[in-house]
Amino acid sequence: MKKEIPQIQFNSKVNDNFGFEIVPINKIAVHKNSYEHNPESPHQVKFYNLIFFSKGIGQHFIDFKWYDVKENSLLYVSKEQINAFKFSGNLEGYCIIFTEDYLMKCLETLPRNAVFRLFMPQLFSPIVEVPAASDFKNYLELLIKESKINAFNRDIITESLFTVLLSKAEHYKQNQTLHVNDSSKIKLFQKFHALLEEKFSESRSADFYAKELAITYKHLNVVCRELTNKTAKTVIDDFIILIAKRDLINSAIKSTELAYKLGFEDPTNFTKYFKKSTGLTPKSFKKSYEQ
Repeated sequence: MKKEIPQIQFNSKVNDNFGFEIVPINKIAVHKNSYEHNPESPHQVKFYNLIFFSKGIGQHFIDFKWYDVKENSLLYVSKEQINAFKFSGNLEGYCIIFTEDYLMKCLETLPRNAVFRLFMPQLFSPIVEVPAASDFKNYLELLIKESKINAFNRDIITESLFTVLLSKAEHYKQNQTLHVNDSSKIKLFQKFHALLEEKFSESRSADFYAKELAITYKHLNVVCRELTNKTAKTVIDDFIILIAKRDLINSAIKSTELAYKLGFEDPTNFTKYFKKSTGLTPKSFKKSYEQ
């Protein structure tokens, strides 16, 4: 019985891909049994993925939640997230996959406010609806065409077209999700979350992170409530549980080891903490994802 889900690295089949590739969804579906991993089973990606569904209806799994997708749905998948496809007979579209280095290069040409919003699963839904009357498809088709041509300055042309797509996607996202005019709040939340990723094993106290950020607990709480409709403590707890879930299904780590890794002095307290959030013990949760 397989106990660890696959960790998928960026490994393009295209020569000179420069950290970027576009793969049709139906190609993944048709060849799903030839991959080392089943794309319809949970797997962790070590790259970024922007998936455009051009036809049909279906579902996609991201970090332990199923999302409905349909024609003109755009799905963001961030590096390290757990995801899985659920193919239906009429589901079509494209996976635009790219490395972190490639994304960082593209972000240099985008407005700073947009950079804070892109690929932030802690704040925004991964689903964005592309208006049927938009020219998004036209740019995508042009991007697909240009990325296949081994022409002069192809890398720059591809990067420019991809940046246009990211800009359009961000425009749609701003119209469909929470939009905060004060970018300093998003920047503060980003700093908070980066600090949480670094120090989660040291503390689960919101007051601890507020002091590290040199702000008051009240201010941190206000920002978290405004951006996520959650308290700062809930944001912390949700992050700890997500890390625990990923580790439980992605390694042979035992619950006791994981408890200490996450900063719990008593493994029993971790089990209670995890069960309170998920309704399952760590062992039961892990077993439910074993393949």
